[in-house]
Amino acid sequence: MIYKIFDMKRILVFLFLVIIAFVVFGQNYNKDFQPEDLTSVGAYYYPEHWDEYQWDRDLEKMAEMGFEFTHFAEFAWAQLEPEEGVYDFAWLDKAVDLAIKHKLKVIMCTSTATPPVWLVRKYPEILKKREDGTSMDHGSRQHASFSSEIYRKYSLKMIAELAKHYGNDSRIIGWQLDNEPATNVDYGDDAQNRFRNWLKEKYKTIDALNAAWGTNFWSSVYSNFSEINIPQHKQWGMNLYQRLDHGRFCDDETATFLDEQAKVIRKFANDEQWITTNYIPYYDARYIGASKELDFITYTRYMVYGEHEGIGRKGYRVGEYSRIAMANDYFRPLTPIYGVMELQPGQVNWGTINSQPLPGAVRLWLWHVFAGGSKFTCTYRFRAPIYGYEQYHYGIVGPDGVTPTPGGLEYQQFIEEVGLLRENVALGEVPEEYTKRKAAILYNPDNTAAINQNKQTSEWNTEQHILKYYKALKSFGAPVDFIRDTMSFSSYPVIVVPAYQQMSLELIQKLTDYVENGGNLVMSSRTGHQNELGHLWEAKHAEPIYELIGGEIEFYDLLRPYASDTVVMNNKQFAWTSWGDVLNPAEKTESWAVYSGDFYTGKTAVSFRKHKNGTVTYVGADSNIGDLEHAVLEKVYRRLNIPVENYPQGVTVEYRDGFGIAMNYMDKDFQFDLPKNTEILVGDVVIPTAGVLVWRLN
Repeated sequence: MIYKIFDMKRILVFLFLVIIAFVVFGQNYNKDFQPEDLTSVGAYYYPEHWDEYQWDRDLEKMAEMGFEFTHFAEFAWAQLEPEEGVYDFAWLDKAVDLAIKHKLKVIMCTSTATPPVWLVRKYPEILKKREDGTSMDHGSRQHASFSSEIYRKYSLKMIAELAKHYGNDSRIIGWQLDNEPATNVDYGDDAQNRFRNWLKEKYKTIDALNAAWGTNFWSSVYSNFSEINIPQHKQWGMNLYQRLDHGRFCDDETATFLDEQAKVIRKFANDEQWITTNYIPYYDARYIGASKELDFITYTRYMVYGEHEGIGRKGYRVGEYSRIAMANDYFRPLTPIYGVMELQPGQVNWGTINSQPLPGAVRLWLWHVFAGGSKFTCTYRFRAPIYGYEQYHYGIVGPDGVTPTPGGLEYQQFIEEVGLLRENVALGEVPEEYTKRKAAILYNPDNTAAINQNKQTSEWNTEQHILKYYKALKSFGAPVDFIRDTMSFSSYPVIVVPAYQQMSLELIQKLTDYVENGGNLVMSSRTGHQNELGHLWEAKHAEPIYELIGGEIEFYDLLRPYASDTVVMNNKQFAWTSWGDVLNPAEKTESWAVYSGDFYTGKTAVSFRKHKNGTVTYVGADSNIGDLEHAVLEKVYRRLNIPVENYPQGVTVEYRDGFGIAMNYMDKDFQFDLPKNTEILVGDVVIPTAGVLVWRLN
């Protein structure tokens, strides 16, 4: 009887965990992304671009190269609804049939990025209106406004028909909404009305809005919501808070449009179809992660297109090493799983200079996406286009539709290497020393947007400031999560809070509790200067954080680009220009670094204090090249007795599922010190430029 009771308890616990997993994570994507599969790879295909007799050949080739899924109907609204209310799914049915014939799973897309011309000409008011009053026109993409009531109505009607047709089709594994949805900026009448309603919903009363916006300044007081217009962002001196709220509204329009699409699909879709969308990783975009109806989110990443020079003279052929790493670490905490819906397959056509990637770079990027924990990677596109705006954009195969491109062959190589990992799948734990280095970066895109519209100095770059801390942590071999203030802090030994200018008293208390319970906090310049509304405190400058950091911020300074000064720490000098908080530490707070070269020479630039069970470090200066930030974090980790690695910039090492992955973006070979009791599966300990080393932990 005792055993029966014990068994029943185990059964009940198991059922409870199953229910919790179902509620929290849903079931829609579980069947498609099994742990033992590690990851899967797919490719976009546009049957409407090619003669129908070629479809079978193309999809067969896709399957032969190892791709496991494809992606249809992303920009096909004109083909799906050639006339208002007239729908044609026959051609798409044939394409789905052929995909299944070749054992390719299918992602179905809503083609809201490209409305048909009949809709645009009948209702030209759906087009986005610019700040100068001119409107966009038909012939591109993302030219219709998410704020247009007519556009939303017709979009959801089309999506309903698509979902009715494919929602119970077991061959469709999931849905992608729109394509790279971005901030919806529109000055049309519907946007104006929706902005006013959004403000009314947020503030409830006009008095509350006036207080939040500080409208007593410059006689900007409103008496009712109908008086408020969309702000002219190019007009000098426009109310900062009005502009900030307008940006929030524009992002919210994007998030709610996606949610409305998802709700329509769920009316008709079966329980096994999942819903996602693909975002470009803009780190001031508040819509990323804001749609509540998505099962998970994905991102898009292109690495070689004329920007982001990389390391060395030819680094532009490999790309900036932190771009995939940061996107992985930014998206992963926001979503139950993540994938990459577009990863560059080779040379592109839309950049400033469209260079060829270095041989091996495409494979490197695939491994880097995998290393972050992604469940799938898809590429735009299988066949290189022969007409349209994106001529010269590489695909997996070239313009003849047959010959694999260099990037296509690298995709094929990666797929084969993942197959090798599947044969050796361990799903084991990661090394203990790796998890001990774990860190979080506390981040809020709204904070970045607020800083960027009022920088105070042309020398300031918010993203680059954050990257100085992020790159230092990655050089330590630390796993990093970008977290929001609503998330738990307790699992992170170290939390970095870079340039977190807007802070509520509740957040300051939460950070204090984290430290008192044993957490280690690293805060940087421009943190805590304002409350959550973006108002300066009615107190000493940044005074609410004084108790936490163990001292005062006497003032801040901003230097001219030709007049850099230095910070001195441990007899080493670090140049800085953009921002310097000048600190006055309390009695028991240590001064780790001081300013040199101006009237406040000898004043503290970096402070450190123990507080109950934890520590707080404040880094007042934003160094020119990130060397100060690296040195401070290294000292913090040493003080905490957490051993770190010392990887050079361009070398990134991650662990997942019992595998270690080392990647080299440097312009020279890197000799990797392989851990003991490991087995190499891919590559060698001498990792060339764009090379990868993968090992299994035994």
